[in-house]
This record gives sequence, structure tokens and C-alpha cells, in this order.
Amino acid sequence: MGLTESQMAVNGKLRVAIVGCGLIGQKRAKSLGRDARLILCCDTNSQKAEALARQYAGAAVSDDWKSAVGSGDVDAVFVCTTHNMLAPVAEMAARSGKHVLIEKPGACKASELDRVGDAAKSAGVLVRLGFNHRYHRSFQKAREIYDSGVLGELMFIRARYGHGGRIGYDQEWRGIPEVSGGGEAIDQGIHLIDLARWFLGDLQFIAGRAPVYFWNMPVEDNAFFLLESPTKQVAFLHASWTEWKNLFSFEISGRMGKLEIAGLGGSYGTERLMHYQMLPEMGPPPTTIYEYPMADNSWEMEIADFILDIKSGRAPQPGLSDGQSALRIVEQLYSGTKA
Repeated sequence: MGLTESQMAVNGKLRVAIVGCGLIGQKRAKSLGRDARLILCCDTNSQKAEALARQYAGAAVSDDWKSAVGSGDVDAVFVCTTHNMLAPVAEMAARSGKHVLIEKPGACKASELDRVGDAAKSAGVLVRLGFNHRYHRSFQKAREIYDSGVLGELMFIRARYGHGGRIGYDQEWRGIPEVSGGGEAIDQGIHLIDLARWFLGDLQFIAGRAPVYFWNMPVEDNAFFLLESPTKQVAFLHASWTEWKNLFSFEISGRMGKLEIAGLGGSYGTERLMHYQMLPEMGPPPTTIYEYPMADNSWEMEIADFILDIKSGRAPQPGLSDGQSALRIVEQLYSGTKA
């Protein structure tokens, strides 16, 4: 459903509450754009909420997320909490009639999102999963090339994503299973799963491993996935917290060409897309390289798309079903069972 006349009452802008004012909440606030306004900052640590609110004129502060998501002044809630609180906050926000952008992975388990979906359907609101990597310039261009058909039928995807953590990383919340829901598979690995599904469609878990190689944690610091589509296309994915030089590499191989995305900007290196197009006579392929040395705008693009969803009543993509499908693959890795 689109916005009603009573919504977006502040200069025609979407009125946003951010729940969770850490690093991701701050990124979301900076990326709201001209069509949204931050009016409420909420965090159980009131100092974090106050620090964020000071940067945005008129933004209120709360340390009570239940009252924050129920505020009559709010049109949309961006849920940027630890994993264990994503689904509970999103559910209550939806039941309160708010549109919701919920950060990846959306929940600790796929089933937790069922109640979010039920609440959204009952209230007639929209829920988007925050898989911002789809909006990186390199992936937007890769999707454009793929949709043109020049790659032919896709054969497989091979991807790696990782960083090396920092001193004390094993003492942070990501190392607490009850809070994080798991380790590197549910952290960076779920981005790779979502991107692979974006190109290959539904994927089934075939095999994988979730070892602890370095960090003194009860959750895995590396995650390996072998996934397969119904038509036998394969995705081989590796996410790592022992990648001492930050790395992002995503290869999309078709029968007539290949796309290779490297880097995400910042410490991951300049973002670039290489397009290798097979010649009829084969041999060394002509190569086109796209480089994106500018600042990452994926967060802004994702929010702009969500605002368009809300204004037009369009179903968000990625939505709850995408989050649940990715989470089920992570759960199968953890349980060691096939679908």
C-alpha cells in the first residue's frame, strides 16, 4: 500500500526512526537523502542515541524501543540492532503500522521472520531486508550486463569475502551465539548467499563447513558453502574472519562470458567490474573494465528504492522471503543437513 495523506507529514518527507544507533544506524542516518527525515534516535545506550540525534536538527531521543516504534510521528522504522533483536523490533514496528527496513540478516533464524511477515500483512505495511551490496555500482552494472543476455546461460558463481577482525574481536557481540545467531556465515556470508540468489535464483544447500581456525569463539570464523540451483548451477562461497588483508571477490560465469567484481572501496580496495566476453573463435576474450573509485553510495540507493516502494506500494526486493531463504541456507550449514 502507498502512503496515506496523514503520512510523510514533515515537508512531504518520510519520517524515520532508527532503532540501534551504532555504526550501521549512523550509516543509515547519513544516507536518508532528501526524501526522508530522521526524527527519532533510539538505543538502549542513551549516549549513542543522543550522539546521533545531535547531528540532525529536531531529532528526538529514546532508550525505549517499544515506545519509539509505536510513535505516531513515525512513518518508517530502520532496525539496526544486534541480530537477536532485529525480528522482535521489526515485528512490533509493523504491528504499529510502520514500514520497516530491517538490517541483514533479519533475524537469527528464518522462522523468526514469520511473525514479522504476519504483522506486516495485517497492518498493510512494507518490509525490506537491508542487503545493501545489491546496490553497489559494480553489482548494478553487473546486473545490467547479465540482464542483456550477453553472458548466455549462467554456469556457476565463485565468491570470497573476508576481513581479519581486530584485537578483542572474539569478545564482541558477534562471538555470542545467543546474540549473533552464529559467526561469519550469518555475518558476511549471508551477503554472498543473497547476491548468489539474485543471479541464480533459488539455491539449495549441498555441503559446507563452519570451522573455528583462529579466533577463540564459540562461533565459526570461516564459512564454506556449496550451493546448487534446481538446474544444477553451482555457487561456491567462502566468508572469512581470518582474511588478514580485507578481500571481496565475486565471479559470475556464463557460457558466453564472465563478470568479475573485486573490491568494495575503502580497505577492500577500489571497486571494479571486469567483463570478459567470449569470442566466437574463443581465445583471449575482449575485456571491459569499469572502475568506481568514488565513495560507496549503496546505502543511499537502497533507501531511495525503499522510499519508492512505500510511495508506490511496490513489494520490496529484497524482502522477507529473500531473508528467510538466505537464513535457511545458513541454518543448514550449521546443522549439516541438506534441504
